[in-house]
Amino acid sequence: MFFDTHAHLDSHHFDADRDALLEALPAAGVALVVDPGCDEESSRFALSLAERYPYIYAAVGVHPQELSGYRGSLDAIRAMAQHPKCVAIGEIGLDYYWDATHKREQEALFRAQIELALELCKPVIVHDREAHGDTLAIVRDYPALRGVFHCFSGSAEMARELIKRGWYLGFDGPITYKNARKNLEALALCPLEQILLETDSPYLTPVPYRGQRNDPGKLRYIAESAAAVKGINPEEMARITLANGKRLFGIGDAP
Repeated sequence: MFFDTHAHLDSHHFDADRDALLEALPAAGVALVVDPGCDEESSRFALSLAERYPYIYAAVGVHPQELSGYRGSLDAIRAMAQHPKCVAIGEIGLDYYWDATHKREQEALFRAQIELALELCKPVIVHDREAHGDTLAIVRDYPALRGVFHCFSGSAEMARELIKRGWYLGFDGPITYKNARKNLEALALCPLEQILLETDSPYLTPVPYRGQRNDPGKLRYIAESAAAVKGINPEEMARITLANGKRLFGIGDAP
């Protein structure tokens, strides 16, 4: 059984068939899913899904792309984070691909949410797009912080440092792509006990479905690629990463 540790099931891309898709996940081999919020509205929606489905959990936070809608208060995020099915603060971080003109504001929001996570003893789900140096510098300032670098795209050197600091690395559909050299380098050096598998649904669909809408049922293709890199079978990869996700997010009988 698989654990998709990052899927935006609240996305409008699922409006037409969300309930049917979610009800079918156990039969598709998906044991657990974490749905990370990107703002107050999506965080609230993620929690509503978690209330309805026992195998879905939520994270709450403000994504750097949602900076323009942020009103300077984390009160709503703080309140939602105390829900029993909220397992992390996220998706939070830095994104210089879409906006490199508000770096200070992104950093302030990132730090505020890190500090909230530490206050509430929650892990974080970090978004880092073309901001590797700044993101790493910020998390270095919080040695007690724990969490996952979602859809890891940094260098092997960055991966080594994060691994030494106890971080998990999340791997997604790009490890199935032909141009995945950096992703595969990081995966190859990451210890099995610090790997998480994600779809980032509805985005980053793995081969052989690239170009179509992604969903947690396609996590098996990511697991197959990851297992081949690590020299184990996909079933073992599923077992290990399920345990890893449960351990990080404090779900169930995590070892």
